[in-house]
Amino acid sequence: MLTIRPVAQADAAELADLLNAIIARGGTTAFETPFTPERLAHAYLTGPSVHCCFVAEADVRLEGFQTLGTQPFLPASIGDIATFTRLGGTQRGVGTALFAATCARARELGLTAINATIRGDNTGGLAYYSRMGFIDHEVVPGVPLKDGTPVDRIRKRFQL
Repeated sequence: MLTIRPVAQADAAELADLLNAIIARGGTTAFETPFTPERLAHAYLTGPSVHCCFVAEADVRLEGFQTLGTQPFLPASIGDIATFTRLGGTQRGVGTALFAATCARARELGLTAINATIRGDNTGGLAYYSRMGFIDHEVVPGVPLKDGTPVDRIRKRFQL
């Protein structure tokens, strides 16, 4: 059974492991440097720029998380979302369930829209956000990876 709940400080180590596995595999996230639990907590789980973060838990294992925060390139009325699910064992419906909780909280906070920035080569991420109702908003062309490879970033927007 899948449970969606707000993140807890105690989740940081497991979520860092989950995200670091995605980073190590490469090809989907813009993150290229692994996170410590402390750095992840401050930046995306419970830090001052985080509006909310929810986790999906099944049988006491965290299957994914979704964070909504601020970004300097966005007005205060627009939250910035990121979604990460466990490699090789993602349950169906994790992303949809997380997004329902995030949307509800964003509305409670009075936000008007949600921004998602996805690597242009992340077909799964682009498809997920499109399924959730996000529409293409902007392309940031040729953002270099650490090795210099240019990869477009696609910004999608969801109106609340």
